[in-house]
Amino acid sequence: MSTSPFRDLNRLTSLGDGRFVATIDPIWTIGPKVHGGSMMAVCAAAARQALRDAAGENEGVFAMQPLAVSANYLSAPDPGDVDLVVTIQKQGRQVALVDVELSQVGRVAVRASVTLGFPDGNDPTFVTASSIDDMPAEPSEHAVSVVGDHPMAQIVHVGQGCDMRIDTTSAHFLTGRQGEPEVRTWVRPRPEDEADIDTAVLFAIMTGDISAPVTMNRGLFGWAPTVQLTTYLRRLPAPGWLRVRASSDVLGSTWFEEDHDVLDCTGAVVVQSRQLAMMPR
Repeated sequence: MSTSPFRDLNRLTSLGDGRFVATIDPIWTIGPKVHGGSMMAVCAAAARQALRDAAGENEGVFAMQPLAVSANYLSAPDPGDVDLVVTIQKQGRQVALVDVELSQVGRVAVRASVTLGFPDGNDPTFVTASSIDDMPAEPSEHAVSVVGDHPMAQIVHVGQGCDMRIDTTSAHFLTGRQGEPEVRTWVRPRPEDEADIDTAVLFAIMTGDISAPVTMNRGLFGWAPTVQLTTYLRRLPAPGWLRVRASSDVLGSTWFEEDHDVLDCTGAVVVQSRQLAMMPR
């Protein structure tokens, strides 16, 4: 096992003219298919790299990070090589807009629009109180690791590439009960991935899709495919555990939305996301 598995996920081979190849390891899968948040991170990495490749003497571009990634999922690829085609739509001093298409064997899997800029660095002007403000900064005694023989580890393979702990007081499905469609998780990249800020940023973006579907807390199991996902990076994550709350306001007959709020160990909001997904069948 690599000591920097998430950096490996986002390692790109440039083919020139905004074209890249990446190799997705089987650990970045849910069941047999590549995890949606991991593909979003790869798209963000390609957008950032293409912008830097085109920067010339504009060194300010190298401080830009993916602030917003909006992805439409067209198909579910297998682990292995994927191709990325990047088109820079705007390269400004404060904001850059980049389109990315991720495909495998000629079949498009993801079309993403990436907005790059400079993350917030100062204290926020206003913050609404969050239900995870009282969530401990580090995993509590009620947390379980998604590794080894744990039933979820047989499906959620991403726990092999990071440290992932589920709050069992929120994940009622683990004990055969039902509750509110809200699941809380602690997640942290491997030390070498955490130490590299570019990798840590992409990891934080990935955590905007890290939770098991909250429909499971209502006794609704099975594949809940993501159709559209938009993730915002608000600020650079501080080293340490990330606290994640996944929740939904409306579980429809066909569709549901799922929101992720991600706080770092300082309590700062680092990522927010919302996805449109299909109810399990």
